[in-house]
Amino acid sequence: MSIARRPLMIMRALWSVAFLLALAVYAPMLSASEPQDTLAEHHEGNTSTAGTSPTERNTQEGLSATDPGLHQSHEDLGPVLPLWSCIPFACMLLSIALFPLLAPEFWHHHFGKVSAFWAAAMAAPFLFVYKGTAFYEIVHIILADYVPFIILLWSLYTVSGGILLKGSLRGTPVVNVIILTLGTLLASWMGTTGAAMLLIRPFLRANNYRKNRTFMVVFFIFLVANIGGSLTPLGDPPLFLGFLHGVSFFWTFKIIPQMATVSGLLLVIYFFLDLYYFRKETGRVPADEAEKTPLKLVGIHNFIFLAGIIGAVLMSGMVDWGHVNVLGVHRGIQDWARDSFLIVMGLLSMATTALEIREDNDFTWFPIIEVAYLFVGIFITMIPCLLILKAGAHGQLAFLINAVNEPVHYFWVTGALSGFLDNAPTYLTFFNTALGSHYPGMAEAQAVPLLMTDKALYLKAISAGAVFFGACSYIGNAPNFMVRSISEEAGTPMPSFFGYILKYTVVFLLPSFAVVSLIFF
Repeated sequence: MSIARRPLMIMRALWSVAFLLALAVYAPMLSASEPQDTLAEHHEGNTSTAGTSPTERNTQEGLSATDPGLHQSHEDLGPVLPLWSCIPFACMLLSIALFPLLAPEFWHHHFGKVSAFWAAAMAAPFLFVYKGTAFYEIVHIILADYVPFIILLWSLYTVSGGILLKGSLRGTPVVNVIILTLGTLLASWMGTTGAAMLLIRPFLRANNYRKNRTFMVVFFIFLVANIGGSLTPLGDPPLFLGFLHGVSFFWTFKIIPQMATVSGLLLVIYFFLDLYYFRKETGRVPADEAEKTPLKLVGIHNFIFLAGIIGAVLMSGMVDWGHVNVLGVHRGIQDWARDSFLIVMGLLSMATTALEIREDNDFTWFPIIEVAYLFVGIFITMIPCLLILKAGAHGQLAFLINAVNEPVHYFWVTGALSGFLDNAPTYLTFFNTALGSHYPGMAEAQAVPLLMTDKALYLKAISAGAVFFGACSYIGNAPNFMVRSISEEAGTPMPSFFGYILKYTVVFLLPSFAVVSLIFF
């Protein structure tokens, strides 16, 4: 056997094992299927600790929580799904972690097929056993979560790719800290994705003469793509979800101390790391690049489109134009209008921005294509995980939900789950857990103001955990993967999935969170 064919043979063997594993894991589900009346009994008995208030109905809906009555004709599968139904999601994560290491060439050309395989491994038996209800859950997460998710990312990626910073910007430790600080501040106002996509290319170009760049990008992900988005509902989806449920727009300013602490710690750590490597390499900017030319922004009209995107997102959470039914999924008309407007903003950016600007910006479509292919598999395979989590005390994760009592518990549990699941429904689950624990039976409209005042520490813990911990892995927040992909295209080597967690999250991020936890929670 030739060396060239050996990785392909290994992949085929692993593929066969994975397929058989999926069949073996899901075969018991065929006998585990309950009659419809049994499922209905579970659904009737699955009342949250908040009683039958809008809070309970909203919990079942994740990102579409404001749509009334969407689950009225569908069984609640959360209480009956076994924990092992999350295995395809775990395999999806392992594929992202291991294939780039074991067979990078195979992964580069076939990551879309890997994602489709695990999505099918979950969806096929899920549909066979739970039929219409399973179909609803799959269509719901695609139309209500994945489609707006990828449209928002595409529009921000396209618009920001038309903004080019020209001039002599060289990455010294001081300059890099300034860029990271600026990005951290911008993220709360233009979203973590917007700030990350705007600044990652100038950041990479400024440091293209440096040898050790990997840690720079990782800290960029920590600060700009995650932690910086913790001060307003525009910054990160979980906070926007809280805004939709009655948390006032500027309430999240109350976690400025937590955000400033963790950001300050990471910036100080970064500065000394950068200073060490800078001095170890050359200790100076290359002589042939020492002459400075003025910095200049090109394609600045794209800021108009960027403002339009931010405005459209904010608008969709403030108005209610009714709902439309698409394949059994109710979505707000304002949500469809927002998505359409975002597409228009992206198309206008493409039409009005000179091709030379995008070429000088090293703009390609691969990063957004990679995110689109991988995250459709992630979204579909994590359906059982989210349903079990939303079932609260009636699901297989009841032991975890019941153990969450103090603010420090909310911070770490919300954060840990947000680092590997969609942080928006995770935020909503523990948001409702806090409401039900402290104000059982009270309507959401009356309970949320009390949570913001009398029990503010609990809401701070939930908000900070959902946003901060998105930095713990590549899949923790949407821009993480895109930053990684753009960086690799620019020639900056990035750590593997587990390498990122072991070398950076465990070493730098979790100790910083521990300090925040000890001081504030």
